[in-house]
Amino acid sequence: MMKTRMIKIEAETLEKAYQDAASSLKCSVTELVVEVVQLPKKGYLGLLKKNAIIVAANENRNLKEEEIKKEPEAEVQVEKIEVKEVEVEETKNSISKTLKVDKVKSAINSVIPKNILSTPFSRNKNVEVEDMSYINDVVKEVSHEINGLFKLACFKIDDISVSVYDKETILIEFNGEDSALLIGKEGYRYKAISYMLFNWINAKYKVQLRLEIAEFLKNQEDSISRYIETVCETIDKDGKVQTKILDDVLIQIALKELREKYPQKYVVIRATKDGMKYIVVNNYHTN
Repeated sequence: MMKTRMIKIEAETLEKAYQDAASSLKCSVTELVVEVVQLPKKGYLGLLKKNAIIVAANENRNLKEEEIKKEPEAEVQVEKIEVKEVEVEETKNSISKTLKVDKVKSAINSVIPKNILSTPFSRNKNVEVEDMSYINDVVKEVSHEINGLFKLACFKIDDISVSVYDKETILIEFNGEDSALLIGKEGYRYKAISYMLFNWINAKYKVQLRLEIAEFLKNQEDSISRYIETVCETIDKDGKVQTKILDDVLIQIALKELREKYPQKYVVIRATKDGMKYIVVNNYHTN
């Protein structure tokens, strides 16, 4: 009886996997018997990245049963699949087109489970804000969904904590060995995850989100609070102020704090020509 010896190949692209398989088996791509186990996926911000995985054999090189017994773990009896050069090219083109899909759409589709956006959570508009049963239900469902989602990631993190922050806001906290890696340089991953989660949670459940990753938000709040102290001194002295340029996380924290401190004043975010943002505090104009 003749059997075919197959090898398993993993590479960043399907094309590279075919080439590595052909090189290992000392044959051309057209002579391969191939089964695609996993298509490659770039992922988003380092999350959920997948390599291409195939198992392959040279259809023109069969081993005798005696030779196969020497390597029992590598033995696989498979049905031959004819792989022609034109089919390989079509596969390459298909993968290439897939990788050119709009980045935002690709990120959302690859990271957020389909059932999250396809079955909206029904919130009765007549529910009183004081009724905490609704937001408690949201917390339970979000906890189940988000923990299931991040178990697919490659980061070593603890179970994600989801709790009620206030009557209209839920708090999501990431901790664990690799949690700091989710922040990224200058918080770019934090911002991306916050944006993704907010657009899911707010659109589906109509509640706000407070995201804490390895105390990043707390440290940002402490930093901006110290800066706001000097800003308040200027406001108390001159009645107005223009803050320094602030990033998206800090500017929202500062805006909330300044509006709470000066409810009688005009507090608004302004942008420069190149899109950099700052806050202006001034008196309301009166006729």
